[in-house]
Amino acid sequence: MKELREDVEGKRNAEYEISPLFLNRYSPRALERDMNQEDLMALFEAARWAPSSYNNQSWRFMYATYEDQEWEDFCSLMNDFNRDWAEKGYALVVVASKTTFDHNGEESITHSFDTGAAWENLALEAARRDLVAHGMQGFDYKKAKEVLDIPEGFEVEAMVAIGSKGDESELPEDMRVEPNGRKDMDEIVAQGSFDF
Repeated sequence: MKELREDVEGKRNAEYEISPLFLNRYSPRALERDMNQEDLMALFEAARWAPSSYNNQSWRFMYATYEDQEWEDFCSLMNDFNRDWAEKGYALVVVASKTTFDHNGEESITHSFDTGAAWENLALEAARRDLVAHGMQGFDYKKAKEVLDIPEGFEVEAMVAIGSKGDESELPEDMRVEPNGRKDMDEIVAQGSFDF
């Protein structure tokens, strides 16, 4: 991906030269189902290659597509606001992370950090393919653990709605998402100490 997409151009500007892929990735809520299982598996493949402490690969992705019997179980996890837009997508994913290391059973302090890297890989691959991967926290974490039989030793991290891009203008005003900016570098980066 060598250039900014039309929906992003003029709305996002980097202070330093980076790949347009990072600016093209954002989280619209207008979803459609114009993708397939191979597209979805490619997103998980990108996630699979994320870095992790001791190569533990703590992340676990449980999903259902709108064609699956489990679709309603996944939809029932979301709050009403998220369900209204997310159930129009192709797939719903619950992301969990293993809290211990495979090689010695000890606590993995970076399990969430590493799983976040895997999620970012998935999101960037979705952007590269002009698909949407919209992460969210507006769902019932406890119910997700129960409904999806997630065992002890795993922490539910987030939920993701995946689909092709729809038309934002067809959504109610309060659901529409535009590409937004980011904090200035000096608000997130400090040399030497916590100087913000």
